[in-house]
Amino acid sequence: QVQLVESGGGSVQAGGSLRLSCVASGYSSISTRCMGWFRHTPGKEREGVASLDTGGSPRYRDSVKGRFTISKDNAKHSLFLTIDNAKPEDTAMYYCAASDSNNACYAIGTIYTYSGQGTQVTVSS
Repeated sequence: QVQLVESGGGSVQAGGSLRLSCVASGYSSISTRCMGWFRHTPGKEREGVASLDTGGSPRYRDSVKGRFTISKDNAKHSLFLTIDNAKPEDTAMYYCAASDSNNACYAIGTIYTYSGQGTQVTVSS
């Protein structure tokens, strides 16, 4: 049973930074998994934010390029999302997700095999 547990969300003023973490259990290794982050704000559609494909190549949606950094620590079974220069429009519930195939990673999508319960990020102006 794969489980993904996010942490690190919170409130930050515009221009500030946050680092989201996700610990994966149930995988023998995350080094060859497609993993990513997507977000959801009530009343809006979910949107993919960033992904790391099975080869370790990062992808970002245009609105976060240069501000968000996705990374992982294979030894700690952990995925991270660093948010710099946060904007009010980044306010959302952020979800960590994983799949065995790269479809969601290539698309910077929201449809993964597994996802966590989410961690809330609130950016005030």
